[in-house]
Amino acid sequence: MRFQTLFEGRWIFAILALAAAASWFATPWLSLVFLALLLYTFAFFRDPERAVPADPAAVVAAADGIVTDIVEIEEPDSLKSRAQRVGIFLSVFDVHTNRAPIDGRVVYRQHRKGLFLDARRPECSEKNESMTWAFQNPRVTIVVRQLTGAIARRIVGWAQVGDELKKGERFGMIRFGSRTEVYLPLTATVLVKVGDRVAGGSTVIARLPES
Repeated sequence: MRFQTLFEGRWIFAILALAAAASWFATPWLSLVFLALLLYTFAFFRDPERAVPADPAAVVAAADGIVTDIVEIEEPDSLKSRAQRVGIFLSVFDVHTNRAPIDGRVVYRQHRKGLFLDARRPECSEKNESMTWAFQNPRVTIVVRQLTGAIARRIVGWAQVGDELKKGERFGMIRFGSRTEVYLPLTATVLVKVGDRVAGGSTVIARLPES
């Protein structure tokens, strides 16, 4: 557990702990329900260390979850060009920390207000609340978009524009079920397929061409 990650859930922990204590005197079984929810919340905010591949050509997943789509599409915010988008759906049981897909500087960070549609719906990418990031090094610029879902209502950003991040380093999180998208150059070779489970900061989702 990392303090920074747990800190994002401080009010949830406090409310559940108080509810469990208060209900114990009136209805002990209800107290057990709140305790179970408290334990689940601790599990949700887990943030394990990951083995990050050193290969500079390897692009890692920016989130844990299931690959739901791989499409060629226009990235309108930062790249303003066509890219390969790898969409990752995060269920309420996945680790929700987001990690840098490459070594690079944060050159773009933009929050967009929007809806809270189910993160598995195709239109959520254009309509849901989101935070878009761009990571740049001399070799490539990779865009990552954090998207809220029907349950996830809070996007957290820990990094700032100008920060230099290592591949796999944490830059933010999304609370309680969501979607993360990684926009790759058309020259990159995608190594995952729809249905694959990926681990943020560890699973190689694509390779960049040799420079």
